[in-house]
Amino acid sequence: MSLLLSRYLPALSTALSTGLVLGLFAMAPAHAESPEQTITQRLNEAVPGLQVNSVSESAVQGLYEVRSNNRSMIYATEDGEYIIAGELLQLTDDGIVNVTEQARSSERAKLLAEYSADKLITYPADGEEKAVVGVFTDIDCPYCRKLHDEMDRLNELGITVNYYGYPRSGPGTPSFRKYESVWCADDQQAAMDQAKAGDRVAEASCDNPVEEQFELGSQVGVSGTPAIVLEDGKMINGYVPADRLAEGLGLM
Repeated sequence: MSLLLSRYLPALSTALSTGLVLGLFAMAPAHAESPEQTITQRLNEAVPGLQVNSVSESAVQGLYEVRSNNRSMIYATEDGEYIIAGELLQLTDDGIVNVTEQARSSERAKLLAEYSADKLITYPADGEEKAVVGVFTDIDCPYCRKLHDEMDRLNELGITVNYYGYPRSGPGTPSFRKYESVWCADDQQAAMDQAKAGDRVAEASCDNPVEEQFELGSQVGVSGTPAIVLEDGKMINGYVPADRLAEGLGLM
């Protein structure tokens, strides 16, 4: 690693976590054929461990949106010389619009729509389905249990709830294994109800998608539970009473 690169790495790490603007290098890398390639190459060289997934034009001319394995959205100039890590806001006649969150919402909606319904524990709406929400949940989370206590009301209001496993303690922990046992149970709903009530669930093992869903949660920006994702990809962090959620969805 060059001395110049080693001097920039701490500053770049800080920028990615705090949203600072940072100039990387004065010269563009050789053999880059497009802004997308230039930005990808420069970031990969400057930040070991950063995985650039895509680069596309943002709503601001000359600024590119970079999606990566870092939770912070990254924006870069087309020559890759300057990057911004953080939120891009737009001032409009109707107020401030969070352009970054709009992009995240679109990506969340796409990822969840593509996810196989067969891998979810679902509580379907009673009668006519009026809305579908995805909930990243941890069986041992008190507010997740509080939300689950209102499942009958949510279904009564026409809301289908799809559970995605997000045991916050991570793979290999008792909470994680508990969720796997629920998913592997013959009656998943009954096992989930039992676990959410604080009762012991019989240990069970099978091929399961819990770790996959945990990684999906990290990918879409889940930082705590419950995390409620609406059909348009907007995410509500934390517990919301059933009637208030229905009201926000325009159902009441």
